[in-house]
Amino acid sequence: MKRTWVKVIAIVVALALCGAGAAFAAKAKAEKEFDIGKALLDSYDLIEKKQYKKADAIMDKILAKDPGNPLALNNKASIMVSEKKFDKADTFLNQALPKAKGFMVQVNRVCSVGNICLAFRPVTSGTGNQDLEPLIKMNIEMVKGYMSAGPLPGSGLR
Repeated sequence: MKRTWVKVIAIVVALALCGAGAAFAAKAKAEKEFDIGKALLDSYDLIEKKQYKKADAIMDKILAKDPGNPLALNNKASIMVSEKKFDKADTFLNQALPKAKGFMVQVNRVCSVGNICLAFRPVTSGTGNQDLEPLIKMNIEMVKGYMSAGPLPGSGLR
């Protein structure tokens, strides 16, 4: 009788361990499914198509996984420019600047948003040939220049 109970307890413990292992494996797989590189590419493609709300939602997911990602912050700034939220664009660009030095991108495709802020498409493989820092500095200057400019004659606020 004692052996039966020992066997039952051993089986229950084994099943519990297997269940816990399966749950852990499923959680690890779910975490691996979000690919920041692919998400950056997808969001850039949406910016290019002027689907800013969808791109912004992807940027939020990227920044939740990788806070301070300079490319994501730069491209989010371009979305803010599309919404004429220049102060927010300036904030995102200034958040990106400290991490941008040494962050290499290949500027093979650039999307201009409102002729003010540039979004950059990341490379799909290999390393880039352009440091992101001067590009972000250029965007900061363009946004600041637009913020300090007065309204267009006969057109009201920009």
